[in-house]
Amino acid sequence: MDMRPSILLTNDDGVSSIGLWAAYDALTPIADVTVVAPASQQSAVGRSISIFEPLRATKVVMNGNNAWAVAGKPTDAVIIGLYALNLKPTMIVSGINIGENLSTESIMTSGTVGAALEGSNQGTKGIAFSLQVEDQGDKFDDPSYHGHSFDAAKKVVRDVVERVLSLGFDKDTDVINVNIPSAVKGGYEVTRLAHKLFHTGVEKRLDPRGRPYFWINGPLVEDAEEGTDVHAIRKGNVSITPITLDCTSYKACEATKKMFQ
Repeated sequence: MDMRPSILLTNDDGVSSIGLWAAYDALTPIADVTVVAPASQQSAVGRSISIFEPLRATKVVMNGNNAWAVAGKPTDAVIIGLYALNLKPTMIVSGINIGENLSTESIMTSGTVGAALEGSNQGTKGIAFSLQVEDQGDKFDDPSYHGHSFDAAKKVVRDVVERVLSLGFDKDTDVINVNIPSAVKGGYEVTRLAHKLFHTGVEKRLDPRGRPYFWINGPLVEDAEEGTDVHAIRKGNVSITPITLDCTSYKACEATKKMFQ
């Protein structure tokens, strides 16, 4: 009898996130799933790693299921899962993140994508799943509750993972970044990364003592070029973006060699 594949499931919204457990529900019929996730909200930490403090991993029960809560970042959770818990997963799945992770801007800061990249860097490739939110404030609310239905997202998670388990990752792909529109109107679209997701801004305020402090903020970009992940989501398509760990700009190598001759 064939052995079932195994999945290390993590995220950056924390072990109590409704998105994480929606992914768990989608994947348990097709794989043995072990949840190893941050104990608390860790959004936008990218691939940062805890090297100056010890890490605690606590076995907890969430929704009647066992999980590991790691007092650290998403990358820490992946490393603990692989090396402390000695898991040997077929793949790593990260998400479902509450809020889209689109463009080069977001994948460089996303803890959701960062966890999948870390897993791939350690030898186990992964898929990152994120769900678009209409109200950006939803990203900052309690991730254990979210008013939006995850039914469509769960179908996407199961289908994408089943396809990759069946066919394998392309040799030039380290992570597949999947973004699901809040209302799926179309099908899958293989995309490239857009340049920006936000119009970055800084808002200055004064504290009660008259001293300034700042909030980094800014609205979402309205759209991007055809073929990008941002444009696909705006159309209601599920964006599938293959990501590589190799950030080398090969097109610039010759010109850079000439510069340093």
